[in-house]
Amino acid sequence: DIGKHFSVNSMIAKESVRWRLEERGQGISFTEFTYMLLQAYDFYHLHKYYGCSAQAGGKDQWGNITAGIELIRRMSGGSAHGLTFPLLTTASGVKIGKTEGAQGSEMVWLDPQLTSPYRMYQYWINTDDRDVVKFLKLFTFLGLETIGELEETLRQNPGKREPHRVLALEFTKMVHGAEAAKAVREVSEILFGREVHEISPEALDALAAEVPVTRVSKDRLQAGMPLVEALIETKVAKSKRAARDLIGQGGAYVNNGAWKDIEAKIDLNQALSGRAVLLRSGKKTYHLLMTRE
Repeated sequence: DIGKHFSVNSMIAKESVRWRLEERGQGISFTEFTYMLLQAYDFYHLHKYYGCSAQAGGKDQWGNITAGIELIRRMSGGSAHGLTFPLLTTASGVKIGKTEGAQGSEMVWLDPQLTSPYRMYQYWINTDDRDVVKFLKLFTFLGLETIGELEETLRQNPGKREPHRVLALEFTKMVHGAEAAKAVREVSEILFGREVHEISPEALDALAAEVPVTRVSKDRLQAGMPLVEALIETKVAKSKRAARDLIGQGGAYVNNGAWKDIEAKIDLNQALSGRAVLLRSGKKTYHLLMTRE
């Protein structure tokens, strides 16, 4: 009843289908090809039963929307309308959306169970320099004067990445709240090597959600735990010899401070918020040693 209103030729002529066939280089699946019929029928159903007469979407949906308009005309004699918007793309031309992602595969969800506040913050802080000012205008409520000042900061000192930090903070704050945004900003600075002497409880919880955690009794940490032993127990080092070598070569860090004493012990004096010690091997391998509650 639905398919008879569409010709294969007209479906192939749609820009979205033609792009997949000609430019993407990997063809189009039958599911993708016939999705147009599903969306067209959805529009027809909404029009018939709910009086919906307009559909809006990204410009890549134009073919699907017009297919729905045509189906409504053919099946009921009614009229409907479509409106499309320019796609949001990065400077490299990649569409930002659930099927593409900034890197071609990743997605950013508003649900913290699917994308943690920290991961969201990192997504925006890694924005291309060519996109950051545009995104500040699109995704924050900052005034144009403030954004102009950040743009000037980017020109004068691009390495500081101040606009990126502001974008990441403002967007995360808008989605997850000020406290969560502040906490993940703190976590971001810590995981990029800033030596840490204290940490807020909120930031510690956010950190524990992003790095591996090993729990030990508070009494054990209070008595003093050899660093070599801690590195082995957390699997930061595979053996006692590897742990000793790591420390001796300056590759072992406690709370992002280098420890080079093979006989050193960690205790509650190093415990952040009285609960955790952050261990690090090299530049990127982190592990939290936390007391049991």
